[in-house]
Amino acid sequence: MPRDEETIAAIATPLGRGGIGVVRVSGSRAGEIGRAVLARLPAPRRAELRTARDARGEPVDQGLVLFFPAPHSYTGEDVLEFHGHGGAVVMQALLGAFLDAGARLAEAGEFTRRAFLNERIDLAQAEAVADLIDAASREAARSALRSLSGEFSRTVQALVRGLTELRALTEAMLDFPEEEVDALHRADARDRLQRVRSALEEVLSRSREGSLLRTGIHVVLAGRPNVGKSSLLNRLAGEERAIVTAIPGTTRDALRESIQIEGVPINLVDTAGLRESRDELERLGVERARREVARADVVLEVLDASDPVPPEQLPEGVRRIRVLNKIDLLQGVAAGGDATQLRVSAKTGAGIDALRKALLEAAGWHSHGENVFLARERHLRALTHAREHLQAAARQEGRWEFFAEELRLAQSALGQITGEFSADDLLGEIFARFCIGK
Repeated sequence: MPRDEETIAAIATPLGRGGIGVVRVSGSRAGEIGRAVLARLPAPRRAELRTARDARGEPVDQGLVLFFPAPHSYTGEDVLEFHGHGGAVVMQALLGAFLDAGARLAEAGEFTRRAFLNERIDLAQAEAVADLIDAASREAARSALRSLSGEFSRTVQALVRGLTELRALTEAMLDFPEEEVDALHRADARDRLQRVRSALEEVLSRSREGSLLRTGIHVVLAGRPNVGKSSLLNRLAGEERAIVTAIPGTTRDALRESIQIEGVPINLVDTAGLRESRDELERLGVERARREVARADVVLEVLDASDPVPPEQLPEGVRRIRVLNKIDLLQGVAAGGDATQLRVSAKTGAGIDALRKALLEAAGWHSHGENVFLARERHLRALTHAREHLQAAARQEGRWEFFAEELRLAQSALGQITGEFSADDLLGEIFARFCIGK
């Protein structure tokens, strides 16, 4: 029997001690295996109390059982769930009973993979299941839920429909000699292409913002010693996380703190002061600071407002915000500034709200999470490739064979998002990141 047709079982709740634990079974033999363990099945979609017994007939646990006949189940197959007591020993014994009765232990994400293969959900919705489980903020969870409901997929499918209509028009034009393609058809093709390109840009923008909800923003505080980097981290974090003293070089290792701004995860990293030092520990700390700066999404270049000497040259291409700290020590200097340079006081909190806003803007966040798509890197790549092919199509106007080919490639790129065109190795990589039991 092919592996995808075998009946699988797994514990669907987290390992550990809890009030309730769930064992899930899916496949064509789920009913047969369920009867072997439970004696008889409940009516479809109706919870009933049953006692589970192992291969020797010994009671293992007593709990509620639900049976979902195909195709009206999560996976599209027969699905059985036993809701028992959530102790680790009990759950393992229950799982063992179902495995002994003929089920195979499920792989990571195999239930959701079967839901995709049985066309219960598309690939973008399948990925939204994992994103909803892993959501690091309420905004991320809400965006993942919208994708799971199909909003992202419907938006992509609308783009595909627009491309399909344009390809049909183009194929019709290819049936006529060049001189017979009138100006009206040319204008129609041009307008349709522009509408699809505009819609794609909107989807790409919303997807880029939503990707920040998944991955967060890696923000590194860099500067010379004693400019207030640690104080600034404490102020942004809202608690005393870093040791602050008047002695330069206190910070030797990278200190990490996770916060949220408007629901966007921010990973703050406080680093050693950038300067030449003969102290071996401090020198190692400076080397680590340089590595953190090199891989940052945004660098806060912190300077002492009373002596704004910049640190050593920072890497080119890194988005940065210059922060003039300690304005509370100066007379007549107000907090504020623009997106590239801000005046703040880590001690009093002046200018910190403006800094938080500037951080989000530097990372490309302009929304409040209501309309963004919780996109993954592969979604962004597919959308970007589709945009590149549409740009190429615009340059091929009049050369309809090349125009049509670019449209086909753009549609193929979009099809990768929902799984219309997906290689088996890609599916394996995606579902291997899921938890077992989901």
